[in-house]
Amino acid sequence: MPWPGLLHSPAQDALPGPASAVAHPSHQQWDQLLQQYVSADGRVGYKGLAAEKAKLEGYLHELAAHPANKNWSRDEQLAYWINAYNAFTVKLILDHYPLSSIRDIDNGNPWDVQWIKLGDKTLSLNQIENDIIRKQFNEPRIHFAINCAAASCPPLLNKAWTADKLEAYLDQRARNFINNPHYNRLNVKSVQLSKIFEWYAGDFGSIIPFLNRYAKATIAANAKVGYLEYDWKLNGE
Repeated sequence: MPWPGLLHSPAQDALPGPASAVAHPSHQQWDQLLQQYVSADGRVGYKGLAAEKAKLEGYLHELAAHPANKNWSRDEQLAYWINAYNAFTVKLILDHYPLSSIRDIDNGNPWDVQWIKLGDKTLSLNQIENDIIRKQFNEPRIHFAINCAAASCPPLLNKAWTADKLEAYLDQRARNFINNPHYNRLNVKSVQLSKIFEWYAGDFGSIIPFLNRYAKATIAANAKVGYLEYDWKLNGE
C-alpha cells in the first residue's frame, strides 16, 4: 500500500486457481499466530514470530493450495485476500529480519516483486492490493484492514479475518483508525489525516462525509484538510 504511483499493470484474473477448487482454506494457524504475537494495538512481535516461521509457512501453503474462487461469497473472497496480503507481508519481514523498515527490502519497493504463489498465479503485494482487492471489491475500508508493516499503517488486527465477521471488523477498524490521534487529528474546523487518505483519495470519495461516518465528533463540511508525514519505521514491538 505504499503510494499512489504504484497503481500498475493490467489487472490479473482476480480469482486465481481453477474454478473447481472450491475448498476453503483454514485460517486457524494464522489466527493463532496473530493472537500470540500481535498486541491489541497492532504491534508485532517479529522475534517471536521468527521462531514460528514454519507454522506461518504452513498457513501460506494452505492459502496456495486453496486459492480464492468465484464460487465463494464476496465476504469469503475478501477475507481470503486480506489474510493473504497480511500474512505474506509478515513472511516478507521475517525473511529479512532484523530490519528497520519494510523499505529496506528490494531497493525500497518490495511491493512490486512477484513472489507470492497462490494456485497457478504468482503475484506481488501490489497486485493483490490494487488489481484484486481494490479493483474487484470497491470497498474503501480495506485500507484499514491490510497492513504494510509500517508504524503509520493501520494496525494489524490480532485475529484472522473471516467472512462471518468481515463487516463488523471493517467498521471497527475504520472507526478505530480514524479516531486514533496517532494516525489522524480531527477537529471541527480542520483535520490532519493519514497520507492513506491522500494516496487513495479516489477510493474514499468526498473525504469529510466519509470521515463523519466514523468520527466521534462531527467535522465541518468546509474543514481544512492536511496530511501527516508517514512513518515507515517497522511496526514491531
